[in-house]
Amino acid sequence: MTLLFYILLPVYVGFCLWLGFRIIRKAGFDGWWTLVLLLPVVNIVMIWVFAFMRWPTLREDVKQDL
Repeated sequence: MTLLFYILLPVYVGFCLWLGFRIIRKAGFDGWWTLVLLLPVVNIVMIWVFAFMRWPTLREDVKQDL
């Protein structure tokens, strides 16, 4: 059972980092920001920061609710 945990944990972490990378790249930011997801507490703060800041890839003619 423990062996299964140590096999699935890196797969799960890698999958979450890959998802975060794709989202951050689509938002127009550098993909290296994905590594912030590995830092406890900082990751939660940065998710909120990214959620409420202006994204570079959004068009200027579309109103962004901030």
